[in-house]
Amino acid sequence: MTELLEKAIAELSRLTDEQQNIMAQWILEELEDDRRWDTAFANSLPQLEQLAKKALADYRDGRTQPAQSPQV
Repeated sequence: MTELLEKAIAELSRLTDEQQNIMAQWILEELEDDRRWDTAFANSLPQLEQLAKKALADYRDGRTQPAQSPQV
């Protein structure tokens, strides 16, 4: 366990049981959300690769234009 994680856990241990449960639930939800994001991203790699190939082909074939700067 890293020193920073140990410090965070020490701080969390000073909270009430209810507050600890709230924080634990939040951490677990964040970890699960990260796992879902990683899976979704990994599953989209074939589509992203095809889009990248098309964009490069469009660029090589002169079918692209420089991005316009936003008007402020």
